[in-house]
Amino acid sequence: MSRHLGLYVDHKMTSPFAMARHSAKTKTIAKDISRRGVLLVATCLRVEVYGSATSLINIDRKVFSTFSYEQVNGTVAITKRLAEIACGAHSQILGENYIGDQLAKAIDMLDPNLPIFQIGRLAIDIGRASRQRHGFIASFNYDQIVRDIIADRFQNGELPDRLYMIGAGMLGRELIRSGLGERFRSTIIVTRNPKNLRRRLRSWADIEVSLIRPAEMGPVREPRSIVVIATADVNDEYEAILRDALLRLEPRAIVDLSSIPVLSREVARSIDYVTMYDAEFLRFVAINNRRIASKLSILSSDIEETLNYRLEHMSKI
Repeated sequence: MSRHLGLYVDHKMTSPFAMARHSAKTKTIAKDISRRGVLLVATCLRVEVYGSATSLINIDRKVFSTFSYEQVNGTVAITKRLAEIACGAHSQILGENYIGDQLAKAIDMLDPNLPIFQIGRLAIDIGRASRQRHGFIASFNYDQIVRDIIADRFQNGELPDRLYMIGAGMLGRELIRSGLGERFRSTIIVTRNPKNLRRRLRSWADIEVSLIRPAEMGPVREPRSIVVIATADVNDEYEAILRDALLRLEPRAIVDLSSIPVLSREVARSIDYVTMYDAEFLRFVAINNRRIASKLSILSSDIEETLNYRLEHMSKI
C-alpha cells in the first residue's frame, strides 16, 4: 500500500489575512487537485493536502509555492490531524461548528473508493464524537459573536429594523437558522440568484425571509438596519455593486465575515464596519478560546485513543 502524506500551512504559521488570500487562490484549482486523488482542505485559515505520496508529487509547487509548510506522515497521524480539524481544535475560534461540514464537503469531492476518502470519513466520525463527549463547543461561535455586536448597537430598548444577510452559502443560512433575525422586523437575504435559492429554502417553513438581488438593496437610508456579509464569492463586479448599495443604505453597522473583507478601509471609513480582523471581533474570539483551551489536551488524547481502538478492531475484521 502506498504511503500517505499530508502537507499544510495554516493561520498559526502566517498572518490570517495572508492565509485567507492564499486559500481563495487555491480554491480555484480544487477540482483539478481532487481529480488527482488528493484531499484539499482549503478554508479561510488553512490550506492542506492529503493523499498517497505518489499523488502529491510536485503538488507542493502548485499549492505552496510561496509558503513554508509542515508535513504529516502516515495514515494514523493524518487521521488524527483531520479529526482534530473536524472538531475545531485547530480553528481560530476553538470549537467552532462549521469546520466539520467544510471538511466533509472537501472529502466528498473525492472518489469514495480512494483510501484517503475513507481516512477522511473516519477522521470526521472520530472528531465529531470526541467534540460532543468533551463539550468542545465554542461559547462564542460566529452567530453569538454577531449577536453581541448587534446588541451593542441597539441599547436602551431601541428596536432594530431589518437584517440583511449577504450570501446564501452554508454560513449565511446557518446564521439565519440560528435565530439571528428574531430581533428584527424582517430578514432579507441578498443573493445573485433568488430563483435557485428559493428552491433550496423550501424546507424553511418556520422561517420568514425575503430574497432580493444585490442591486435592489439600498434605495433609501436604513440607519436602524444591520448588514451581515457571509460570502467569499465576490469578484470585482459584485464588489462594486455591493459597495454602491451599502453606501446608499447606510446601515447601523456592517459585520463582514468574509475572509477577505468586501469593503476597503477607505470606502468603509464613514460606516460602522466590523471584520473578523478587527479588535471587537477578536475580543470575543479570545474570550471563547480562554474558556475552552484547557480541554485541548484531553480532546487530543481522546481522539488518539479512539483512533487506536478503531484501527485495532478494524485489523481484526
